[in-house]
Amino acid sequence: MIGKEFAKRLALSAAVSLGLYACFGGAEDAPGDVETFDGIADGETINALGNEPFWSAKIETEKLTYTTPENMAGDVVAVKRFAGNGGLGISGELAGAPLHMAVTPGECSDTMSDRSYPFTVTLTLGETQLNGCAYTESQPYSGEETEG
Repeated sequence: MIGKEFAKRLALSAAVSLGLYACFGGAEDAPGDVETFDGIADGETINALGNEPFWSAKIETEKLTYTTPENMAGDVVAVKRFAGNGGLGISGELAGAPLHMAVTPGECSDTMSDRSYPFTVTLTLGETQLNGCAYTESQPYSGEETEG
């Protein structure tokens, strides 16, 4: 059963993902031209996470470490970061499958804690789409710390 909040977040993530992959050319001052996203610095580490299923990703410059409960050591892959009009795109390849991540500004809750995150994430691994939240050191999550 998909909740209304999840369905809304999924639809928004899909729309934002399409926007990130679109290329805008055109003349200066053309209608619809917008500034390139600069909300996350080029060298800033991004921490992303999601549940149902549980996963996490740490993006450091041109390297992404993807972990799951079944693979806590994680898989490290080379990625490219690029700023789109509404967020940050990350692309690479994991286990022979294309990896695409869209990180966009917006309040996000992981639904498992009382934390609020400053970014939403859509991660596509091959044919699988995962949704989650993200934060950086300069834009941390807020809420309760977990023990661990």
